[in-house]
Amino acid sequence: MKRRERTRQLIELGGLIAKAGLVELTGDDRAVIYGMLLAAAGQLRGDERDRALELWARRGRRGFAHEGLDLRE
Repeated sequence: MKRRERTRQLIELGGLIAKAGLVELTGDDRAVIYGMLLAAAGQLRGDERDRALELWARRGRRGFAHEGLDLRE
């Protein structure tokens, strides 16, 4: 991945963390946010991977739809 593409990806991922309200909800505690992400990664490594992905994808699509964003691009 080229440097510019990676930079864009990181900015977009950070934007998702902010969009989800995690910055405010955690008091911008980076250790808490990282811990949450590690917990999610742990779930994705477990037996419930497919179920977690399905649930999170559904919630994410609803969240984007609520904001009027089309994810079919």
